Amino acid sequence: MADYTDAHAKAGIKTKLPKLDAWPNQFPGYVITTRYPEYTSVCPKTGLPDYGTITIEYMPKKSCIELKALKMYLLAYRNLGIFYENAVNKILQDIVDAIHPEWCVVRGEFTPRGGLNTTIEAKWPRSKHK
Repeated sequence: MADYTDAHAKAGIKTKLPKLDAWPNQFPGYVITTRYPEYTSVCPKTGLPDYGTITIEYMPKKSCIELKALKMYLLAYRNLGIFYENAVNKILQDIVDAIHPEWCVVRGEFTPRGGLNTTIEAKWPRSKHK
């Protein structure tokens, strides 16, 4: 697709977003699931809004994500030009960098566009494909 450039593909990936704060975890071996059904961002090519639900599931190690900070972080995507795939992977990487969980899965379920529903899922630790 000649209309898509490297700039479109990389849009938003390096954008500095609000800090994800953490607090000390007190218990081992449990799972935290947070759903954010009001996710919005902007298509970097068309400028049109994208909507979806972001689900974050992780097993904390030493730290847990502070929810107000997470909310402010996710709200920062509102005017950011970024593709779905990049947003989900950026969210995952930023969470891993902030709290170093045992494992984490970020799932983005996006509203239909052009009759297509899209779900993106990124996991950490990343699997190695051959």
